[in-house]
Amino acid sequence: MTHESLLNDLWQSTLARLGGNAAVEACAREKGAFARARSVASAADLLRLILAYCMGGMGLRSTSAWAASVGLADLSNVALLKRLRKCGPWMEHLASLLLSSGAQPAAQGRRIRLVDGTTVSKAGREAKNNNGMWRLHCAFDLPAERFSFIALTDEKGGERLDRIPFAKGDIVIADRGFMHPDPLAHVLEQGADVIVRTPWKGARWYGKNGKPFDLPAALAAAETADVIDRPIWVLPKKAAPLPLRLVALRKPKEAAEASRAKARAAAKWKGRAISAGTLIAAEWVILVTSLDAKAFPAKKIGELYRARWRIEMAFKRLKSLIGLSAPPSEDPQAAKTWILAHLLMVLLLEPHTGAPQISPRLAA
Repeated sequence: MTHESLLNDLWQSTLARLGGNAAVEACAREKGAFARARSVASAADLLRLILAYCMGGMGLRSTSAWAASVGLADLSNVALLKRLRKCGPWMEHLASLLLSSGAQPAAQGRRIRLVDGTTVSKAGREAKNNNGMWRLHCAFDLPAERFSFIALTDEKGGERLDRIPFAKGDIVIADRGFMHPDPLAHVLEQGADVIVRTPWKGARWYGKNGKPFDLPAALAAAETADVIDRPIWVLPKKAAPLPLRLVALRKPKEAAEASRAKARAAAKWKGRAISAGTLIAAEWVILVTSLDAKAFPAKKIGELYRARWRIEMAFKRLKSLIGLSAPPSEDPQAAKTWILAHLLMVLLLEPHTGAPQISPRLAA
């Protein structure tokens, strides 16, 4: 993105997509981003200034100097930082305007929703020493090929399925980090189904007799089988036992050996003895699902789960298309504005880039 691109006729079409000058102005005032015309003449100019700083690869001083040189605004770098700190809610609302018309309900063919997260680092030595990061919690829809939800938190915001609203008929697919029984209950209560990968110690497992189920023993007993497909119950803390299916798919020999080697290395690094259960589970891809066995046999469950690579590719596009990276500011409010500006820009660029449509829902 060049600074000149913010000054040509395309800028007017950009404002039109956001509702026009009057709507942008009213929203900025309502969200506390723009109170009166002084060093910046209008909310539209403020938006252009924010995008120039966040997308243009300039620091605060350079952005201030550029804005003065083109007659956009006359303010110091300190004043620009103060403006940035106030603009998070406004930027969030503008992005929400662009996504509101993009969300699609579950169709007759059922909407697949891939759930995962990605991170960008926080600025500052202290943040890096404490693994400080901003985390984007996302849902990516198929076959629409677009984000339908993005929630922004810091590193304390864990991966949970109950951050996201689901619709009846959705098929929710997530990796092992999302294997938490109570959020699973949240998904099922909304009429959606799940396919979630799980570690062998991911939950309290029960059989149909109501007794604890020994998952490693069941895997070890399947000496010649390549697939295990059986009922299983998971016990949440705040809901009734969840009736699910355990679908375990044996890995190819080479993949199983690689998984065992990785597990041994991880245990050695932590100074722990590796458990027998971990070595047994390393041979399998272990999934739990609420989908009906007749309509969705084990092979189909595996195929659906493998679609997760699509959200990984979407994250790569998100970062490579608009250069989403660590915000330069240590100030959390300015950093949030930085990230939201990048998300807003990818929404604005969609009609001009031909990239897959991305429609995040943003939540603080």
